[in-house]
Amino acid sequence: MSIDLGGDLPTCALILAAGMGRRLGSGGLEVARPGVSEVPKALLEFGGRSLLARHVAILRGLGIGAITVVIGFGAERMRAALAGLADGPAVSVVMNPDYREGSVVSLWAGRAVLRGGGPVILMDADVLYDARLMGRLVNSRKPDCLLLDREIEPGDEPVKLCVRDGRIVDFHKRPTEPHDWHGESVGFFRLSAAVAEELAGRSEAYVDGGGRMMEYEEPIRDMIRAAAADRFGFEDISGLPWTEIDFPEDLVKARALAAELSA
Repeated sequence: MSIDLGGDLPTCALILAAGMGRRLGSGGLEVARPGVSEVPKALLEFGGRSLLARHVAILRGLGIGAITVVIGFGAERMRAALAGLADGPAVSVVMNPDYREGSVVSLWAGRAVLRGGGPVILMDADVLYDARLMGRLVNSRKPDCLLLDREIEPGDEPVKLCVRDGRIVDFHKRPTEPHDWHGESVGFFRLSAAVAEELAGRSEAYVDGGGRMMEYEEPIRDMIRAAAADRFGFEDISGLPWTEIDFPEDLVKARALAAELSA
């Protein structure tokens, strides 16, 4: 684990929710055209609430009032859903008109949040999870922190957090750095002001340098590999329930998890 560096608790969050959900296919959902769900993944409902509504409620419950969502596909539906959220301040919206490209473009679209001068929670929108998981991240004593689950499925699909001598040395679906063991990344990150600022610059370099089709994890990986020892820490959330929703079979897992969370 990384050394405890202290630091302020984050009060703002950036949610990446612009994607088209190509890999979900029909999945029993409405379909506008083959291979693409008509409903943005953040608006999929489990247990009577959308993922987006759950994110906002959990973040607000942890004291994060400044929430920004990067939207693209299904933008009007997303705007309407956000406008309908009550019991808190308005959620800001940033439009990514190039949502058909890689998610690094969405990260770059949210650069004003990353350059806001304070710590930031950065997160994927397509994850259903126990609120305690986010609590671990927000309240971590590690200013630059990722979440790691040791219960990882084999194969190239999970994004892996690779640990050697107690520190993160790689972060990729197909890592190349030698390591002692690895777990799965949840897709949620706590970033100090300095690292958030650096990530904004690195995402801009990808967008301006011909890397617009890359995923947002790539500049994060670059930072991790270039960082001094113990710059990035992790919280082990193994045993806490969560699931990312990428494929039709993930919907089955999410529905079962929603019932568990409700119980």
